[in-house]
Amino acid sequence: MTDYQQFEGASAAEVLSWGIATFGDKFAIATSFQKEGMAILDLATCAHPQVRVFTLDTGRLPQETYEMMDIVKERYGIAVEVVRPDAAEVARMVAERGLDLFYESVENRRLCCEIRKVRPLGRKLAGLQAWATGLRREQSADRSATPKVQLVDGRVKISPLADWTEAQVERYIEERGVPVHPLYERGYASIGCAPCTRALEPGENGRAGRWWWEQDEKKECGIHVTAEGLVRRA
Repeated sequence: MTDYQQFEGASAAEVLSWGIATFGDKFAIATSFQKEGMAILDLATCAHPQVRVFTLDTGRLPQETYEMMDIVKERYGIAVEVVRPDAAEVARMVAERGLDLFYESVENRRLCCEIRKVRPLGRKLAGLQAWATGLRREQSADRSATPKVQLVDGRVKISPLADWTEAQVERYIEERGVPVHPLYERGYASIGCAPCTRALEPGENGRAGRWWWEQDEKKECGIHVTAEGLVRRA
């Protein structure tokens, strides 16, 4: 059995190379084209140009996110694998609770995230043995103990930038000329679905622009959270 703790001293590039070499086409990078995800994609393609990349298209993404898919293909030659929710589940939810149900209650918001993001991701991961994500410990208290490599639900989850600071991400992006999502220029610090994400107000930081009407709630969609409400970790 692999001792995943050994990767805590490895660089992001080393962790990614191990994941790709070990799992081959059963490994993929998940990204919503935020800076962390783009940095991971760039790091991976330096040594493995044909690495698999996928994104969750919830059906409520901003236009700029779709534009990033084209940018990734032009820059890296990678056709992003688009994962969508079950149309029948979405239609049933909207019919019962409305298109913008998430504004009504925390329960509704979590249901929307479950149907549009969590379940589609689960179906995608069923065909993979390992995946990489852009979690960083600095992003929130709930993510502060994120391991670089861990086993979650029978699959290896890799967070190669877990120990990177925001400054390190910015420096890598600048030095490598990595494409940046256009919404950052408009004051966004975290990018998700269009109705659930906004630019930061003066004095705000981190994930304050996500589900801003839930200021006292945990800022997670459920992808990285267990049933107990904690960020998934081994």
